[in-house]
Amino acid sequence: MAKRYYWLKLKADWFSDKRIKKLRSIAGGDTHTIIYLKMMLLSLKDEGKLYFEGVEDNFASEIALALDEDAENVKLTLAFLQRHGLIEIHDDDEYQLTEVPTIIGSETASAMRVREHRERKKENGLLQCNTDETGGNNLKQICSVERELERDKEIEKEGEGEKETPAHAFLGKFNNILLSDAELDGLKKELPDKWEYYIDRLSLHIASSGKQYNNHAATIYKWAQEDVGKAVPKKGIPDYSYSEEDSL
Repeated sequence: MAKRYYWLKLKADWFSDKRIKKLRSIAGGDTHTIIYLKMMLLSLKDEGKLYFEGVEDNFASEIALALDEDAENVKLTLAFLQRHGLIEIHDDDEYQLTEVPTIIGSETASAMRVREHRERKKENGLLQCNTDETGGNNLKQICSVERELERDKEIEKEGEGEKETPAHAFLGKFNNILLSDAELDGLKKELPDKWEYYIDRLSLHIASSGKQYNNHAATIYKWAQEDVGKAVPKKGIPDYSYSEEDSL
């Protein structure tokens, strides 16, 4: 598998967020802010998720070990993040940093090489030419245009077939349904008349109950299958339903 590099795409006003200002204002606030940033970086490959693996007695101590930070400082940081909705506990061993899914950046190693190569060419000007002296003091310019073009092609070929991480978007009435483009296209294809209904239904359920799901697309498919099952009468059981017009 091709190596991939990840980074945070922080907004220019990230430090102006009232929650970050509040975090920095408490005792040891700058340390807690650094811990929060390090936690976000640690979670990038899992789209903002951190997991308790039982290496230490509790999650705070285990994260402190991973970040090389003081366990008590990490514990205080986690308490602040949870109180202000910046981290959610999905179950006993999974924690979601709520901001991270929308601020992830990534690229493959080959894509990075292509980008850096082009940036170097811009910095150095257009393709360089070497001047070589030949017999009779005649000067001949040997340009490296073709060589540079071939190098570009070779580098770009290395990146062919390496798929970028699918983009995710927050959908639903309360903007809390996380679906990739492929998952959304699948729902539109398989539930052409009801995909919006199920997205809004799940959005309302999460917002009202506080319950979290590992895979929103899978939950929608499950609900749709259950609804179909409810609509089909069970074999051997007569259907005694009637309309108001048939009642006595």
